Amino acid sequence: MMKLLKLEYYKNLNYRPFKVFTILYFAILIALLFIGLAEFTIFGSTINFKEQGMYDFPAIWHFTTWSVALLKIFLGLIIVFSISQEFSNRMFKQNTIDGLSREEFIGSKLITITIFTVISTVIVFGITLFLGKSYSTVTDSEMVFKEIFFIGNYFLKLFTFFCFFMFLSILLRKSIFVFLAFFALWVAELILGGIETFSKVSGMQEAQRNEVLQNEFFFSKLLPLESMSSLIPNPMLRLNMAKMMGLKYEFTYPTESLIACLVWCAIFIVGSYWILKKRDW
Repeated sequence: MMKLLKLEYYKNLNYRPFKVFTILYFAILIALLFIGLAEFTIFGSTINFKEQGMYDFPAIWHFTTWSVALLKIFLGLIIVFSISQEFSNRMFKQNTIDGLSREEFIGSKLITITIFTVISTVIVFGITLFLGKSYSTVTDSEMVFKEIFFIGNYFLKLFTFFCFFMFLSILLRKSIFVFLAFFALWVAELILGGIETFSKVSGMQEAQRNEVLQNEFFFSKLLPLESMSSLIPNPMLRLNMAKMMGLKYEFTYPTESLIACLVWCAIFIVGSYWILKKRDW
């Protein structure tokens, strides 16, 4: 393991985009966690997310993990650039000539992905706990860790996303093709999800539509990007202003999405290895 870790370190040490996006990601991540302390003026009204309950336990675990998960594309860029440059610079071929196996190559990338995911998760956990202890109006010890499962969901969401980008990078080898494929899949999932939703709720009354949307199983939720997204749903209905408007927040743990993400992780890792074994590089 140490051999693979050192190999990845020396490969990326002098690769400028790797360093730039890594620093940028963690800087923005930390800044975003504290953004709720600022006040924002929207349509002439001042909104303070701290006063809206963003930093109250147990909801803070939900708010912070959802917010920083929006930044995962930055680390995705690092994974893509790191792998794509190995093929464009013929580093992969030279490494295999020097004795690096396909298994070791995949292993080195998984180590990099795991390290980034663990560091990001630890930072989010530490800062979330600090902010909650400092600003939460809820101090009951039972409530502090009630929804800490969102940290686990955050870890799985990032890891699955990075494995997905690793698979696309090995499959397509060019970073521009990877991002085009990612965008195309994102649009395709939106369309499929819209079609499925429309087919199930068309012709229903509003009450019936809401019940179907909350309780009906949707196949589109098992698709790669949608299953990752469903692990941490949008928490804005938990804000105090949403409650004052009569909006109701309901949450059911997304067990299907969790299982789907685990399956997609396995598919992306095995698929990456299979491509490396089958192609003549």
